[in-house]
Amino acid sequence: MIKFGVIGCGRISKRHLDLLAGGHIAGAELVAICDIDSSRLDDASQRYNVSTYCSLDDMLADDSIDAVSVLTPSGMHAEHVIAAANAGKHVVVEKPMALRLEDADAMISACDRARVKLFVVKQNRFNVPVAKAREALDAGRFGRLVLGTVRVRWRRDQSYYNQDAWRGTWAQDGGVLSNQASHHVDLLEWFLGDVVSVHARASRSLVDIEAEDTAIATLQFASGALGIIEATNAARPRDLEGSLSILGEGGSVVIGGFAVNKMLTWEFVAPRDGDESVLEDFSVNPPNVYGYGHQAYYEHVVDCLENDSAALVDGLEGRRSLELITALYESIETGRDVQLKFRSRHSRLGAR
Repeated sequence: MIKFGVIGCGRISKRHLDLLAGGHIAGAELVAICDIDSSRLDDASQRYNVSTYCSLDDMLADDSIDAVSVLTPSGMHAEHVIAAANAGKHVVVEKPMALRLEDADAMISACDRARVKLFVVKQNRFNVPVAKAREALDAGRFGRLVLGTVRVRWRRDQSYYNQDAWRGTWAQDGGVLSNQASHHVDLLEWFLGDVVSVHARASRSLVDIEAEDTAIATLQFASGALGIIEATNAARPRDLEGSLSILGEGGSVVIGGFAVNKMLTWEFVAPRDGDESVLEDFSVNPPNVYGYGHQAYYEHVVDCLENDSAALVDGLEGRRSLELITALYESIETGRDVQLKFRSRHSRLGAR
C-alpha cells in the first residue's frame, strides 16, 4: 500500500483527495493533508479522516508517508518538491511542474539525489480517446505527420482569478498557456515530437491579471509537421472545448469535448478491423469524465512505485513541456520566432 500525503488544499485538491481517500485507487491510501490556510485545512479535516498539518516540515517528518502530491501554486512547486525529495518521499506534482527551467532542473536533481521518483501530472494522456489515438500513432497509421492542432476555449472570469492572489501573476501562475492549456501543449508535443521553433502572440482581453488570457502560436516540428495552438480563458458565457487534431498522410483523428475526452473523427486511408466501432467504443471517457484521467494517472503512479518501473511523465518529460511553454512566452515578449533549444532572456514566467 502506497501511503500519500497531499500538500495544498486549493481548487484542484478535491479531485486528488476524493480519489485517494475514496478507495478509487487500488494500492493507494490518503494518510495526511497539509495547508498553511487554517480554514481550508479545517474543511479538509472534516471531509477526510486523516492527519492534518499546517507545517510542511512536520508532515514530511511523518515516516508513514511514502509519497506526496504537491498541489500548491505553480511558483511554489520547486520549493515543495525539493523539500519532499530531501525527506525521502516520492513526489507527484501538478502541472506545470515549475515556472522556470532552472527550478525544474533543481527538482529533477533533488529527486535523483534522493533516489525518489518524480511524477508530473499530465492526466489527459490517459483519457480513453487520447490513448486510442496514441496507439494508432505508435502503430504508424498516421504515416508522415502533417499538422497538429490544439484548441482550449474555456471560461475563466474575474471571480476565478480573485479566488487567490497568486492567480494570473507572473511569479506564481502565468496565464492560459502555462495553466489551463499546459495539458494540451503537452499532448501536441507528445504526438508530433520535438519542436524546432515557435512563434506566439498573446493578449489580456477580459480580465484584470498580469499575464495573458488569450494566446495563439504556430510551431515547426523536427519531423517537418506544423502545429497550431489556440488557447483562451475568454470564452463567454461558458466553456466550449478542449480539443486535439492530428492529421497525417495516412489518416486523421480529432478528439474534442470539454477536456479532450470525446472522439469525434477516426478516419484512415487503410482501414483496419475495429475502425468502424472506434467512435462508439472510444468516444467518451467512463463516468466522472473530468476526473477520469486523474484516476488512471494515480493507478499508473502506484504501479510504477510498486514495480519500480518508469513513469510516462517523469521530471525530464515534464521539463520538456515546460521548455516549450517558456519558448512560447519568449516569443510573445520578443515578437520573434524562438528556436528550441534556447536560453530564456525575456519570458516573464516565474519572474520574482
